[in-house]
Amino acid sequence: MTAPSIANTTITNTKQQVVIIDTGCANVSSVRFAIERLGYQVQISKDPQVVLTADKLFLPGVGTASEAMHNLEQRDLVSLVKQVTKPLLGICLGMQLLGKESQEHGQNGNDIIPCLALCDASVEKIQAEGLPLPHMGWNTITPEDNHPLFKDIPAGSYFYFVHSYAMPVFDHRDNQSGATIATTEYGQPFTAAVQNGNYYGVQFHPERSSKAGAQLIKNFLEL
Repeated sequence: MTAPSIANTTITNTKQQVVIIDTGCANVSSVRFAIERLGYQVQISKDPQVVLTADKLFLPGVGTASEAMHNLEQRDLVSLVKQVTKPLLGICLGMQLLGKESQEHGQNGNDIIPCLALCDASVEKIQAEGLPLPHMGWNTITPEDNHPLFKDIPAGSYFYFVHSYAMPVFDHRDNQSGATIATTEYGQPFTAAVQNGNYYGVQFHPERSSKAGAQLIKNFLEL
């Protein structure tokens, strides 16, 4: 699939404090540049005073869940992320870390990795018989009707994915444990975006998803 063309983005004047949490397991440059192109200033920090006073936060991640959780523990970020009360957006592995556990054990030999447990979903290996893993490239999503995170994003828009593990589709809003707010198909349906209160997550990379991705980041910053 050919990538959609990148459109010019309207610059926004804002005094919001935007923070990318410095997890040590992600190259944050592309996320930072995507936010700055929208006219926002960005800090990269793991300082509790900076994180807890931010207006909007991003939790990026690459690699495996075991490595990422180890980094968060080493940086005293596990309890800190759980204290956040303002909107936080997990990206790719950062979204998966919002779940209660992951099968992505990496090199440490464990079968299940405890994660942040900020939504009631487990991360499992994608069962896509006959399809290659990782799921890599452009794919469409089906968002929940009228959800503000997907405002002004046309139906059928493409987003960029790179992953082999995913959350199943779930809805635990009744017990305030989060829900799928967008789905994608790759051999089977899986969660493309999730929300539990002020915690949001997207399995795709909005910072690499052209116009639709820029719009989603803008929507998040304007929540």
